[in-house]
Amino acid sequence: MEGQTPESGGLPEKPDPAATAATLSSMGAVFILLKSALGAGLLNFPWAFSKAGGVVPALLVELVSLVFLVSGLVILGYAAAVSGQATYQGVVRGLCGPAIGKLCEACFLVNLLMISVAFLRVIGDQLEKLCDSLLSGTPPAPRPWYADQRFTLPLLSVLVILPLSAPREIAFQKYTSILGTLAACYLALVITVQYYLWPQGLMHESGPSLSPASWTSVFSVFPTICFGFQCHEAAVSIYCSMRKRSLSHWALVSVLSLLGCCLIYSLTGVYGFLTFGTEVSADVLMSYPGNDTVIIVARVLFAVSIVTVYPIVLFLGRSVMQDFWKRSCWGARGPRALADPSGLWVRMPLTILWVAVTLSMALFIPDLSEIVSIIGGISSFFIFIFPGLCLICAMGVEPVGPRVKCCLEVWGVVSVLVGAFIFGQSTVAAVWEMI
Repeated sequence: MEGQTPESGGLPEKPDPAATAATLSSMGAVFILLKSALGAGLLNFPWAFSKAGGVVPALLVELVSLVFLVSGLVILGYAAAVSGQATYQGVVRGLCGPAIGKLCEACFLVNLLMISVAFLRVIGDQLEKLCDSLLSGTPPAPRPWYADQRFTLPLLSVLVILPLSAPREIAFQKYTSILGTLAACYLALVITVQYYLWPQGLMHESGPSLSPASWTSVFSVFPTICFGFQCHEAAVSIYCSMRKRSLSHWALVSVLSLLGCCLIYSLTGVYGFLTFGTEVSADVLMSYPGNDTVIIVARVLFAVSIVTVYPIVLFLGRSVMQDFWKRSCWGARGPRALADPSGLWVRMPLTILWVAVTLSMALFIPDLSEIVSIIGGISSFFIFIFPGLCLICAMGVEPVGPRVKCCLEVWGVVSVLVGAFIFGQSTVAAVWEMI
């Protein structure tokens, strides 16, 4: 790719930087990136600590993963600056070619779609438990129609989720991200305090194990970490929306976001695991008594937290469909109102379609817990593999010294290999469990 010009078939011409609205402050970027990672994976971390065999192995895996997580975010910011693209899939397509770009778009769309379904399913479950707690001490039989998630979840989607997902720019999400981050912090605080208060009704019959059963059990934590920390899909859009886009500044934003996320996840994982030991549920809130007022508030706030992160995922998925629309005949030769994919007449139908599809899947798929590992495996593409490929390809575009180039290419290869290992291991394990 060295020496190629846009006309010679190498990199596509860089878009005008003014085309991307740079209205996001550094603090807003930190909160959006932090909230993108604080999703449904927060409930799974105590269970992941149990699978890893204890606190020490799980924390070691988390710290090793943190190096690659920060590296991936920095690489994506660098790749966005080199390619001049404003979306994740655009960066991959611009640097790695159209074939890898199409693979990225397909994985991107499937991953975000399944994440959205998982988020809605978690919200629906929390709404049902909340209604059961409010109606009586025990779940009524049969449950009233207005307490069923087949009624409450569509109602919430229409009244709250859809309006939050309508804005054109991701910078709007900085306001809801602050609220969602505070809600996630409350959940971590409740789990930590409950461990010391020993509330009535908690079971501590089986203490926490102190060593992993096997090395395989340690590796099985990686998909949960990938599922929990996946904010890389939003990295390029956040970077391109920032007013200050220097690479050093972006690296600082990435480190602060992931350190905050790591603290919240670690507190939840450690104290949730120490409280329930090997009996901890995959959804840690399900292990607590349903009539505890503090836990009821935690359910409400966690549902609020997921509601605030869903629009960010929808924004990213919609950007893929908007790119496809722009390249299609409707975007190129259609009516003027339909020429701009970010315009109201295109953006709103795509938003409604995304909410309708994910809502239908969340209501009719019986159980999503078995495919969490698959979602975590697919997310390894966006955390490890695609950033590594972008770094390798960018070395043929940007002039750097030979030693620096060699080191960066080696790191790119290592990232790709680690991502391929995590994807293969998690996918095989998830399929084996389903069978």
